Amino acid sequence: MAGARRKFTTPGLMLQAMARADADTAEARVGFTASRKVGNAVVRNRSKRRLRALAAEILSARAAGATDYVLVCRQETAVRPFDELRRDLTTALGRLKLLRDAAP
Repeated sequence: MAGARRKFTTPGLMLQAMARADADTAEARVGFTASRKVGNAVVRNRSKRRLRALAAEILSARAAGATDYVLVCRQETAVRPFDELRRDLTTALGRLKLLRDAAP
């Protein structure tokens, strides 16, 4: 199963993705993680809040469905400008070939 998982790392985040076996549901599922290497609890929570906002904005509209996504915080996540984080996530989705065109 681990062989089916794909990942891409950018300065602001790491995106892991794996196609689900129950592909009859078109929804994407998203998880978030931040290790203690990222910082103390305040920094980890801020980083995860930023990634949640990013996922709500981008993954729901532009990511392929029937896939499990995990967004992993990095030390840069808490301080990186939000526009650059947005670009990081879009780049990661594109490189993993999971980016779909925005709905009209």
